[in-house]
Amino acid sequence: MQLNARTLVLIAAAGSAALLLGAWGFQYIGGLAPCKMCIWQRWPHGIAVLAGGLSVVSLPLAAAVGLLASLVGTGIAIFHSGVERSLWEGPTTCTSTNDLGALSPQQLLDQIMAAPLVRCDEIPWQMFGLSMANWNAVLSAGLVVLWALALLRRAQ
Repeated sequence: MQLNARTLVLIAAAGSAALLLGAWGFQYIGGLAPCKMCIWQRWPHGIAVLAGGLSVVSLPLAAAVGLLASLVGTGIAIFHSGVERSLWEGPTTCTSTNDLGALSPQQLLDQIMAAPLVRCDEIPWQMFGLSMANWNAVLSAGLVVLWALALLRRAQ
């Protein structure tokens, strides 16, 4: 059975809503505070959920917005995954620097006092060897496929 474009849009939007609810559940029920990059990953999902609502007005526009939001979300999740795995450096506002010797005592104290409570380069939770950012990347990539299929089916 082939799903129509509207059904695909609604499934993709529901997928983003489920990921948002999961993130909020970990935060508010599980007590796992998000880092800066975790918050960044939530915005595209929120936009994708709104795109699902936009499908009532314009299905092609909703599919395009949802696709773009999911692509951005996947990119942010992949970037965050690389930061967690030390493949590349993340934003200095939420990761540590290894060159502490170059700092004066006052600069070091200023950096410590300005440091966020939750670091982006640490993995606070994982399942089957994948962190939340890794899972978000995988699931967001799946949502990209759904949004793209919706856009293609609408064009037919």
